[in-house]
Formats: sequence, structure tokens, C-alpha cells
Amino acid sequence: MTTVSRVMTRGVRSMSPTDTVVLAAQAMEELNVGVIPVCEGDKLVGMVTDRDIVVRGVAQELDARTTTLADVMSTNVRTARERDDVDDVLRTMGQNQIRRMPVVDDKGLLIGILSIGDIAVKDPDDDVAASLGEISSPAEPDRASQSHASGAAGGGSASGKPHQHPG
Repeated sequence: MTTVSRVMTRGVRSMSPTDTVVLAAQAMEELNVGVIPVCEGDKLVGMVTDRDIVVRGVAQELDARTTTLADVMSTNVRTARERDDVDDVLRTMGQNQIRRMPVVDDKGLLIGILSIGDIAVKDPDDDVAASLGEISSPAEPDRASQSHASGAAGGGSASGKPHQHPG
């Protein structure tokens, strides 16, 4: 049994719920990551992804300079513990289409993060490939409240006319 503690990444950058979306986006760019844990002190209270920033912030026309992470972060976050079996965590990640899972101690304090990449590099086996397939399986888009911005299905412009690119 390989435990999470053997493959996780330690020393993860976290941010506060009162930090702005701009600061999170800048940190993501500098660190070349798409997710940052959000903590009050060392206690994990949420996760913010690049997708959260776009869908819950930009798409809602919120001001990124004043909108806080508390306004856009996910708060119902699945976590792992250092002593957890990597195969069990992989199953959970696959079932829930999670690519990265924060690792917390028994008090809920952030101690690291576990990604599919960590597992693939440090503990490669057949379970990684199967989980990656489950995590990456395409989901159907929700078209119930389709806006003008999402355009016509199959590409092209919202008007149905092809885009003309100056050339």
C-alpha cells in the first residue's frame, strides 16, 4: 500500500478568503498552476480554480480587483489524509472528476496537495491511467441557460455566420 504522504506535494502556496481574484490569478500565473487552496491561517476553508475565477467571477462581470476569493471559491472540498491509501484516493478522484486534492491533518490544517501528476510520476501503475480516464471523461455542457456568449453548438459565431478573420 502506497500512502498519500509518499507522493503528495508539500509546501503548497495558499491564499486567504479575503485576497482578491486578481491576486489569485497572478499567483496562478507565477506558479503555473490552476488551483490554489484557500485557508484561514492554516485551516483549509476552500479551493479556488482558474475555472472558478472565470465562471463565478468574470462571467458574472464581477470586478476582479475587489472581488474576494470567498466570493468565487468552492467550499465543499474533498480532502485526503497523509495516511490514506493512494488507490482509494484515486478512486475518489475518478468518481468525482477531481484532478487535485488538498491533504489535511486531523484538525483540517493544510499540509499539502495530491495531484494526478504526483501519483503518475511517483507511483505509476494501471490505476493511474484508469483514474485519469474517469477524471477526464467529457461532461455534457449545461445548455439550460445558454447565453448569447456561448454561441451555437458545434462552433462558429452566435449568429450562425462564420467568423471573418482579417488577414
